[in-house]
Amino acid sequence: MLSSSIYPLANPKGVKLECEICQKTAYVMCSQCRVTYYCDVAHQEADWNGIHEKICQLLIPIRTVPSFLSSAKERKHSEEQMVQRQKHLIDLTRTVAQKLLFEGKHEEAIPGALQSLRFATAVYGSTSAELVPSQLLLAEASIGLGRLDEAEEYLSQAQWTVMRTTECVNAIQYKLYRNLGLLFSAKCDDEKALWYYAEDIYHATQVFSASDIHTAGGYFHMANVFYRMEKMDIADSLYSEVTNIWNTFLGELVEMEIQKTLWKAGVSSPEPGTTVMDLEDVFDEAQEAEAVQVLHAIFDLRNQEYLPKHGKIGNIAQTLAMLYYLFLDFKKAVEYGKLALEDSQLLSHNEKEIATVMRLLEMAEKALSYPGGKGPSPSAWANSC
Repeated sequence: MLSSSIYPLANPKGVKLECEICQKTAYVMCSQCRVTYYCDVAHQEADWNGIHEKICQLLIPIRTVPSFLSSAKERKHSEEQMVQRQKHLIDLTRTVAQKLLFEGKHEEAIPGALQSLRFATAVYGSTSAELVPSQLLLAEASIGLGRLDEAEEYLSQAQWTVMRTTECVNAIQYKLYRNLGLLFSAKCDDEKALWYYAEDIYHATQVFSASDIHTAGGYFHMANVFYRMEKMDIADSLYSEVTNIWNTFLGELVEMEIQKTLWKAGVSSPEPGTTVMDLEDVFDEAQEAEAVQVLHAIFDLRNQEYLPKHGKIGNIAQTLAMLYYLFLDFKKAVEYGKLALEDSQLLSHNEKEIATVMRLLEMAEKALSYPGGKGPSPSAWANSC
């Protein structure tokens, strides 16, 4: 509980403690980790809601002075452990911040983005390309809050790093161009926004592919610009491409989860050499939040009068049904599955597509029928298959 972490602090003489959020003199300490400080309770609450709750205990070994180590080997091992802890926190804080941005919680994303920048600086130095992803998170949060001057400052820092380092690859560059596109979209400069989104797509394609979910974000933002420009044919085509990319990606994950359930139930066995992966290994929290944001935005747009609905609602509804099936939200999976089936049958789509939707709907309904709506146990699967 946050209330238990509020602890009035009397600064030791000659020691200046800085606020985690604004770097001003701190007067409040987190009583749970006792290594994090704030200028006031408001900043403590902001940090707690944004990231601190998730990393509170992880900060203790990083910010605690290590005990005396007598040998060089022990010191080296301690340093290596410290770096690994910091790298883990870089990944964690970035993922949390990105997830919050996809959810539209721009203010809450800032503490996590700031922490990721601090840890990246500590591990890689102040001029490394490894700082760019954190700078871009801060830029995106600033854009969402309408603080365009701050966003431009972060983007300028990121651009300068990209220009002067040879280690900046397409995987970083596409994110930079996407944020520049978001900045000019916020300024209503559609031509510049489209140019940057085109660069985003090009660089993302070099790393992933034209049909990868990482590339789909560029298509989506470009579609939004064309939609605003009332160029509905182009917007419609791009929204369809985004839907198809996510549909293929989620379809593979759903099939993977179904097969894993059947293997656990003893109904079937994996082929020799098959690698069994957990869903979390290929679909992190930030990507989940992106899928929810993007797919619901397209679904809502399809239900308006400006874009084609019939023949397109079925595809986006099926994609949402698969998404919620993976989330174990079987009620929503059934809801969107029925919409998908209705549209598919109405337009007499091919039998294979209808069968795919019916299979997903049947499995979601079966899972929903079990106590708690959490799906059957492996033994129940064995009895029903």
